[in-house]
This record gives sequence, C-alpha cells and structure tokens, in this order.
Amino acid sequence: MKPSTSLLDELRRIVGPQGHLQQAVDVEPFLVDHRKLYRGATPLVLRPENTEQVSAIMRLCNEARVGVVPVGGNTGYCGGATPSEDGSQIVLSLSRMRRIRSVDPLNYTMIAEAGCVLAEVQAAAAAANRLFPMSLGSEGSCQLGGNLSTNAGGTAVLRYGMMRDLILGLEVVLPDGRVLDGLKPLRKDNTGYDLRDLFIGAEGTLGIITAAACKLFSRPASTVTAFVGTNDPQHAVTLLSRLRTFTGDAVSTFELIPRVALELVLEHISKTANPLDTRHDWYVLIEIGMGRHDEALRGAIEAELADAMEHGEIQDAAIAASEAQREMFWRLRETIPEAQRAIGASIKHDVSVTTSELPRFIVEASQLVKSITPQGRIVSYGHLGDGNLHFNVSRPADSDDASFLRLAPDINRAVHDLIARYGGSISAEHGIGRLKREELVRYKHPVAIEVMRSIKQALDPNCIMNPGKVL
Repeated sequence: MKPSTSLLDELRRIVGPQGHLQQAVDVEPFLVDHRKLYRGATPLVLRPENTEQVSAIMRLCNEARVGVVPVGGNTGYCGGATPSEDGSQIVLSLSRMRRIRSVDPLNYTMIAEAGCVLAEVQAAAAAANRLFPMSLGSEGSCQLGGNLSTNAGGTAVLRYGMMRDLILGLEVVLPDGRVLDGLKPLRKDNTGYDLRDLFIGAEGTLGIITAAACKLFSRPASTVTAFVGTNDPQHAVTLLSRLRTFTGDAVSTFELIPRVALELVLEHISKTANPLDTRHDWYVLIEIGMGRHDEALRGAIEAELADAMEHGEIQDAAIAASEAQREMFWRLRETIPEAQRAIGASIKHDVSVTTSELPRFIVEASQLVKSITPQGRIVSYGHLGDGNLHFNVSRPADSDDASFLRLAPDINRAVHDLIARYGGSISAEHGIGRLKREELVRYKHPVAIEVMRSIKQALDPNCIMNPGKVL
C-alpha cells in the first residue's frame, strides 16, 4: 500500500529535519543496487538516529501496511536493499546510527550500532588492542547491519567464521515496533531458542537489526603473507591441509586465484606487479597470524613452503618482506572484480561446496560453461579455505554485453544444477535478495521453505519488512 501524505508527514516528524531525504539528488543513491541490476522508487528515505525512532517508524508503517526497505552501505550483490519500482515502499537507512556503545577488552566484546561502517568497527577494536576479524573488499563503505543481515563472509572465514560466528547478541526492532533486546555479551546463554540466528542472514525480512554484541579476538603479533604459484586447485587443497596442520590452524586467509584473474589485474589495475618470476596456472594468497611475537615464524613458513615445493604442491612462492609488499599482494586479490568489469559483462555465481570437492567442481563447471559459450572467459576465484568460489564468466572478447547476457539463464542453470548435485549452496555469502528468489525455491528443501514462510508469517504477518526479497 502506498503511504499517505499524513503518514509521510508523521514519519518526517519522528526523525526531524536532519533525519529524512526526499530531494531527487539525495534519494538517487538509494534507488539503484550496487551492480545496477535494479532501479526502484521511494517517496522518502528515513535516517533515524536511535532505536526509539526506528521503533516508532516501524509501528506506524505496520499499522498502515506500508513496506519498509532497510539499507546499509548498499554494497550487496543481489538487490536486497533496493525498493520496488512502484514507489510504495519507504527506505530506512541506519547510517546515522553509528555509535560504538561499549568495548570490553577483558571480555573480548564490543557493542556497536548497525550503521557503523565495518572499518570503524575494526578500528574501534584495534584501539583496544583487539581484533574484529570480519574483512571485506567493501569494508570502507559496508555497514555492520548489512553484514549481519546478509551473514557476510569475507577473507578470514577459514579461521574466524562467518558473521554469524562473530556475534553474541542483537538488538532488533520487530515489524510492529517492539524492540527485542538481546544484547547480552555472553558466550553461554542456554535459555531457550537462540533468536539471534533468526535475524542474521534474514536480509531485513524479519526485523531491523539496530545494534550487535560483537566478539573480539587477540590481534596477531606476527603475520606472514605469502603468494604462491601452483599447477592446479587440487595441489592448493593439499597445501592448505599441510599449513593448517603445521600452524595449528593459524591460517586466516587462503585465497585461490586463476592465471586469467591475475593477468586481468596486471593489465587493468595500476600499481600492481606479479610477485613471482614465472607464470603459473593458479595462485594462492596465504596469510598466517600468531598471537605472540615470533621472529622465527617467517623462517618456519619458508621452510614449510620449500618442503611443499619439493613434493610438487607448489612451484614458486614469495613472502611479503614489508607492509607495502603485503598490501600489494592483497591488491592483486581485492581488485579482481574491478579488473573483470574492465572487460565487459560477466555472469556471476557465489557458490560453495566442500573444500575437498572444489577442484573437481571447477573442472566440471568449466566444461559445462564451455559447452554453452566456448569463448567465454572463466574467472573462478575466491575463498578456497572455506569452499566458497566466485565462479564468474566474462563475455568473449568478440561478443557484446547484451548478446552474452542472454546466455545467463542457461549458464546459471548449468552451474546451479551442478552445485545441487554436489550438495552445495547457490549462495555462499552474498545472500538471496531479489536476484535469487526463484533459485531459492528451486534448490532449497521444500520443508525448509515451508518453515521459512511460517517464521515470516509469525513475525511479519502484514509483510511490510523488505517486501519481495528472499521469499
């Protein structure tokens, strides 16, 4: 239902002059998703400054049955924070709710509001000599609430887990305006259902997360970052097992990069260079951290990589000798999406299988894609350590974007059907949003879909929370 003039006036009154946007130039950034797949419309963008204002907004919108679309940094890949095209939905941005409410270094916890930019959360932890390990390419603009709503992954899942694993409790405003206060920073609380996990990964369809109790960790005192070349992903998996055993599971990053991705970065991204003297079919970015200062760590890792080379697991390796070199290694990984955009349209897949099966999946998926687009450029890279692959296909050099994108349904079906046969996931870390609603129904177990719908109906019977997303 479209909001009435009186409702819009009341919503503006709740947030005050600084708490709403309605001029076209100010509203525009909230109407288009990060990948420019969807364009919506809205009569009003609200920017509340506290939980009480969010509660009042939700109570009024629920009574009027007006849809509300929560938005964080708008860095998602699946259109999960874009309003509908008919202009009937209010956009609610938490960008003004960015207080660090408390940091408890001895309890290794922090309570932060959902509008905090991820980099701000990281910095607040660092100021207390602690680590908040969630790390993404968009960490300078994505917000904590969005990370929670999509159960973000990133480059350190291997050691620290997904966003769900980094949170102890939540403050959530329910669709009817009631506030669920579950911010206890406890590691043990076995008192009934764990309601926290209902909202993490729900993409704003069950309520609005306004604050979170975050787990903190000790900051690594010694870190080794390596860039290695290998013949194939199977050898990379073997190397991962070796290093996890050798370091006592201190490997935080293990990122797989194909030659085509590295060459795209070197060609299209400034201030990049290949750390290795020779070309290889595959590369791995590795980072290992120890809580204590250990001058011998670098030498021990060098020796272990040398042994891996003798056993044919890798062919070459470079270890960062400075922070500048470490940053350059990371730049080679983090700018792959930008480099891929430079060569035209791509069809993206955010999939996961078990780490042990990932090498075989890459071979089979590549064969399937080549049968559809023989000249398509397969750029399969990502988080080998946790089995999450960004299996992307860029358009052939002699094609145009529109012609290539017409192949998307066939390519998506081939890749996702294969994922289903592997018992994997069609969305490892990017969520469902609007983009994958039909795919979710096709691949999720029907009983799971029924349970999800039941939860949605119980918490949001008027279906005002982020309508049209996920379900």
